[in-house]
Amino acid sequence: MASTTPLDIPPAPPETRGRPMSTGRAGDKIFLGLSRGSGILLLVVMASIAVFLSYRAYLAISQNEGNFLTTLDWNPAGDPPVFGIAVLLFGTVVSSIIAMVIAVPIAVGIALFISHYAPRKLAAPLAYVIDLLAAVPSIIYGIWGALVLVPYLEGLNLWLDQFFGWTYIFDQTEIGIPRSLFTVGILLAIMILPIVTSVSREVFLQVPKMNEEAALALGATRWEVIRLSVLPFGRSGVISASMLGLGRALGETMAVATVLSPSFLISLHVLNPGGGTFAQNIAAKFGEADQFVGRDALIASGLVLFVLTLLVNGAARLIIARRKEYSGANA
Repeated sequence: MASTTPLDIPPAPPETRGRPMSTGRAGDKIFLGLSRGSGILLLVVMASIAVFLSYRAYLAISQNEGNFLTTLDWNPAGDPPVFGIAVLLFGTVVSSIIAMVIAVPIAVGIALFISHYAPRKLAAPLAYVIDLLAAVPSIIYGIWGALVLVPYLEGLNLWLDQFFGWTYIFDQTEIGIPRSLFTVGILLAIMILPIVTSVSREVFLQVPKMNEEAALALGATRWEVIRLSVLPFGRSGVISASMLGLGRALGETMAVATVLSPSFLISLHVLNPGGGTFAQNIAAKFGEADQFVGRDALIASGLVLFVLTLLVNGAARLIIARRKEYSGANA
């Protein structure tokens, strides 16, 4: 029997030639147009938000008799209006830093345990429970923080003051209910923990098995495999997960408003009651703000939070771009 070669295959009829290719090209054009339009629409929406915030912020700042960046008071309804974001910026940054310092190491440890240490029968339920925690509304965290976390932090504050008061940061100079930036940071750490853990876990599961098997074949221990193969591969993913968590920490509103005693004072004693954040101040003041300067002043503070979030995400992208060898693209 003669063998069939590509030369023996008869050509397609003229009326059917090119139809699949033309259909594919049409589909590619439609998909390209939809994806490009979605990207442009997103940029338009962000630009519209930026223009709106900038315009309303200009209306408020033009009537402000204080320095918008350094004034410690917030009285846009006064005559003349005087308000500034110094306290809000300080409180937002400090509470977010506390949350990140607590949450990221714990989240990475949990992600490594689920992906590389825990038995499968334990890893799956544990991952499911952590994913569920990300869906809990922030007001539930706030109520739990106010009724459970705040009372139990009194002993921790006294312990930190006793043994670490020499650091000045943990020197508690005002004794009272611990509704402080430190309490807010702990609550935010609990809230962002599921996000950072889930994303980091998925990144660690994508590590090529050949890398791990090669390290084990060379006599590496389990920790050396994680240190030399898993963590370098997943570093950019952990950074991205941390930035997602930081974004939630920066903009969290109801939980912070529930556990914090707001005050317009800047203090490096993080255990002292008081402080404020952008989101908490907007939620607390918006209902009583007047239609003119008051709400425009709150929108101006929202513009600062908007810019701060963009800067944080931009910095994360720069870090990832500079460390492409850890992005997994060449794996």
